Amino acid sequence: MSYDLVLKGGMIFDGTGADGVVSDLAIRGQDIAALEPTGEIDLSNAADVIDVSGLIVAPGFIDMHTHSDFTLIADGRAESQVHQGVTTEVIGQCGVSCAPVNAHGDISRVAPWYTAQAKHEPWLGFGDYLDVLDRTELGVNVMAFVGHGTVHRAVLGDELHPGQPDDVAEMARLVDQCMDEGAGGFSTGLEYFPGSLAAPEHLVPMCEVAAKYKRLYATHVRNRDTHYDLGFSEALATARRSGARLQISHIQPKFGAPDYAMDHTLEMIDLARRYGVDVAFDVIPHDWNHTLMAAILPKWAQAGSVEDVRARLSDPESREKIKANPQPMWLIVRAEKWSDIVLLNATVNKDIVGADFAEIGRMRKCHPYDAVLDILLEEGDSLMACMWSSKSFRNSDVELCLEQPECAVISDTVAIANEGILKDHIGSLSGYGWAARFLQYYVRDQKALSLAQGIAKLTSIPATRLGLKDRGKLEVGARADICVFDQANIANNATAKNPRRYASGIAHVLVNGQLSMRNGARTDVNAGSVLREFASAC
Repeated sequence: MSYDLVLKGGMIFDGTGADGVVSDLAIRGQDIAALEPTGEIDLSNAADVIDVSGLIVAPGFIDMHTHSDFTLIADGRAESQVHQGVTTEVIGQCGVSCAPVNAHGDISRVAPWYTAQAKHEPWLGFGDYLDVLDRTELGVNVMAFVGHGTVHRAVLGDELHPGQPDDVAEMARLVDQCMDEGAGGFSTGLEYFPGSLAAPEHLVPMCEVAAKYKRLYATHVRNRDTHYDLGFSEALATARRSGARLQISHIQPKFGAPDYAMDHTLEMIDLARRYGVDVAFDVIPHDWNHTLMAAILPKWAQAGSVEDVRARLSDPESREKIKANPQPMWLIVRAEKWSDIVLLNATVNKDIVGADFAEIGRMRKCHPYDAVLDILLEEGDSLMACMWSSKSFRNSDVELCLEQPECAVISDTVAIANEGILKDHIGSLSGYGWAARFLQYYVRDQKALSLAQGIAKLTSIPATRLGLKDRGKLEVGARADICVFDQANIANNATAKNPRRYASGIAHVLVNGQLSMRNGARTDVNAGSVLREFASAC
């Protein structure tokens, strides 16, 4: 029996939550061909052998919530993800996807992290988009959800209403078409425009389509602070009425929620589950919350084009109305905890990235809120790429979620690189090291989970939820998506002032049986593929 590669003598964690066992793992083509106690596999039949003694051998990490829809088109290598062991991404989250669009010119309006310098084929429908993605050299496998916000824009443009019954029916028809063309699920972003316009009666018909295909409905809920219970109960009600399988994205409550909000949310989920609602959730593994700076604007101020938004920011009367918003997306802004809010990404204002807004206000000799609006105005056409982070989550809430068996760990970031066309982009404070930080901080240092449990939250739990039957576990016949790492030295190296540092401690990464990292260094291999075939997930 011949093999292309044998990983010899590593501590194998199969991804199921079972303890590790020292074994040899053999690969033939794209698949795992053998898993045997060390010494049982005939190494003379292997074209290549790598000694991984003393290292952890795990399934490749599955990031089930990213926004790499366009960054993978611009630069498919996914360096920031591959360098920390990620082998599969799920894009199209929070209601934002690159398709469907009515005209090629609409791509730049809907695509997250769009960059005009990227050369790419155009698309209209969802299948067209997946075809373009398929013709891109990908460092990771990709599953794509279709976003409600993009579907809304395809039907209603920037109109400030959620749609009449005929409009909603057309949106549902578009979602059905996208599912037929390979969308792995449906997502909403109810804190963002235009998702903020929609009520459950507008969303249920689209969620019913997801239910028909037995695919996930993933939601960024409407509120996670003062009205957290309304936001989460709305998500549960939408799933109950539609029959959709619900995935609550980045579930941890935000600044402004009561101390008991996380416990109460888990109680609501448990009760809904007992009465038949299929629901699970995921968390971001740190206490920093990141988003677009423009999301702080009330929805009336976000309507229309970038030029329309900038005109409002330039108008003194509109600006005062914006600042007086009693319920901004981040209550930490209303509380004026400016030292806990940092500028994460900017194009014109690169020199102050990493500074907090108390400091930025002092530098500019103005109120921090005015500094926020000034920066948005100064960013010009890049206004929607401007990002910030705030210390809005509690570690205790994250740890409580991690104790729940159905909880997956996600990045909520984008696949980028610190060189090339995306070198100035950033997705989150820990975008270059989210998985490494989870294994470093919560598993190794805090011991919130065992290593076996931690690996499961990055592998088999998301794979099973997504219906990826041949990924997320190390077993004979599974695709050879594998991460080999040093448990003692795995680390996130990104900081607020230097967010573009790759993680360390990753020795080898394989995607579909091919080495994308070897001996801690990136190879020139990009063997990822677009995933369009899904089992009935659970």
